[in-house]
Amino acid sequence: MRLHESGDPATPPVLLLHGIGRSLEDWALQHPLLDGDYRVISIDMPGFGLSRRMPSPTTLAVLADGVWATLDTLGETRPVHLMGNSLGGAVSMAMLAAAPDRVSTLTLVNSAGFGKEVTVALRLLAVPGIGRQMLRRIDRLTAPRMERMIFADRTLVTPERIEMAIRIARQPDFVPVYLEIAKELGGLRGVAAAWRTELLAGIAASAKPTMLIWGERDLILPSKHLAAARAAFPHAQSHLFPRCGHMPQIECPDEFAGLVRPMLAGVAVP
Repeated sequence: MRLHESGDPATPPVLLLHGIGRSLEDWALQHPLLDGDYRVISIDMPGFGLSRRMPSPTTLAVLADGVWATLDTLGETRPVHLMGNSLGGAVSMAMLAAAPDRVSTLTLVNSAGFGKEVTVALRLLAVPGIGRQMLRRIDRLTAPRMERMIFADRTLVTPERIEMAIRIARQPDFVPVYLEIAKELGGLRGVAAAWRTELLAGIAASAKPTMLIWGERDLILPSKHLAAARAAFPHAQSHLFPRCGHMPQIECPDEFAGLVRPMLAGVAVP
């Protein structure tokens, strides 16, 4: 498992989880904004980024178990402030359902789990043969197109991000893990309803302090999903970033940290 850690290990832990096919680099800008007061840990989830996969077929539960096991290995057994972007949001909810006593707060950022609409590129992955072919053809021609779907500010499509996307796509676990989780979560018609309903039912009794964040110009998971997220978490705070895409933590880093900090600070340190 690949991870990045900053801040004093004695301070309350914050765990940052990325989206499908992504890596811990998507949280790099939040480390210096949070680690003055927190132990900040970002992880390449099993089979993504530069981490090896879990032995079992990849599901939300398997990803959640892998993340919990990583924290156990680090010796971090205190309740954590969970923050998840996209797929990482769904994994965060699965972690909350599995171990509510180990979660302090929940921040969902353009999270999967609140509607069937999703970009066509992800829906095509469910078509036999096409998905595998698409994922095997991530190169210097296709990677920039994928990165441009993520950001409203196209200046963020940097050579470094493109090179990292290509490096990730060349990892031996990348294609099978991507296809396994994509097929579990949905198909050609969009994100499946069954797992969303089951997951939200599993955390319905939890009233952890929650922040819901979305980018208004998200081309991956549309911002109208925020209304469904608010309905699922009626106690939560929420914010819609204008002129922002799928990763507000990158496009609006200071404003993002300013939003979540008061919620984190409002929780008593165990």
